[in-house]
Amino acid sequence: MMNPFSLPTELEVGGVMYEIRTDYRVVLDILTAYGDPELDGADKTRALIEILYVDYETIPPEHMGEAVEQASRFIDANLPADNKPKPVLMSWLKDSPVIIPEINKNMGKEVRSVKYMHWWTFFGSYMQISGDGLYSSIQNVRQKRAKGEKLEKWESKFYKENQALCDLDWEQKQKEIEAVEKLIG
Repeated sequence: MMNPFSLPTELEVGGVMYEIRTDYRVVLDILTAYGDPELDGADKTRALIEILYVDYETIPPEHMGEAVEQASRFIDANLPADNKPKPVLMSWLKDSPVIIPEINKNMGKEVRSVKYMHWWTFFGSYMQISGDGLYSSIQNVRQKRAKGEKLEKWESKFYKENQALCDLDWEQKQKEIEAVEKLIG
């Protein structure tokens, strides 16, 4: 089990500790691969293993399922998963122009300029995005639309003025969720 009070740099797979790449950019590369419609499930799994694990070629084939599970836990910052399907409300790649300023505000610095930042630190700052910023408005509209709820008057106006920011490729995102669920069981 990962210690929530430390920043892990290794994951245990089959009783062996394997060094992982922990910079937030590495995880964003993995998540970008998972969002690539050109990659199938096997390609996405390979990208996850090869990008995250430093010595991935030393992981025995019979432990690959566990390696994927441990990697998923790491990417989820060891937060408990409820395994209930949820609509996809964000895309790291598409939303980065509105997410990064919010993370910068939370961190008090330009995160893209730092040489290294652990994924859990970056992700924790992301999880603290709140308020009336652009990203929060986009998320509110997406959430209501995904649930089929009626938008408030201001939300409808905001959506009409920012449709390109608000709309995600819902069908593609659903396929991504299904692929990830198949990978992690």
